[in-house]
Amino acid sequence: MFTHDAIGQGMPVYDNTNFVSLTKSLVESTKQTSQLLKTVQFLKIQKENIDKVNNVIKQLKAVRELTRNNQRLFEVVQVDLREILNSPYIKADEVNRISESFNEIIENSLDGLDYIEQILSNNNLKMTDAERAKVIKEKELKSKEMVAEIEAKTRRYREIIAYREMQTIINERKANY
Repeated sequence: MFTHDAIGQGMPVYDNTNFVSLTKSLVESTKQTSQLLKTVQFLKIQKENIDKVNNVIKQLKAVRELTRNNQRLFEVVQVDLREILNSPYIKADEVNRISESFNEIIENSLDGLDYIEQILSNNNLKMTDAERAKVIKEKELKSKEMVAEIEAKTRRYREIIAYREMQTIINERKANY
């Protein structure tokens, strides 16, 4: 039935369909990769935009807090300082010293606000958003310190007034013996 003579099958046959399919696959893959790279670039740009917006929001919050602190300083000076200076228990030579210490804090506060205004409105100060935010945050912390300082001074002067008032009451009482 079979003969032992083996005969080769001849030239191998290549299926062009697989090659065309592979080429189409590679082209499609390249298109998808190209589109993916464009998407990544778009997302990077959007992330940068979001970061910029976040920095601006942080700056605005810091400026708002700075403004609140300065408003608090002015309120303390308007109300509390007037009470302290009008007290009969504050001596005449103390009035100037008290006024000067409060004025110094207010002047520092106003200088800080002027500096912040320059930073926010003037592009001559070439700063990145991060640098600007850092400076604003520092000024905000400084303003909090000024509020704490002015509140401490107010409290101290009120305690001095209360002490002197108590001294007067003790010195003016009548002995009942």
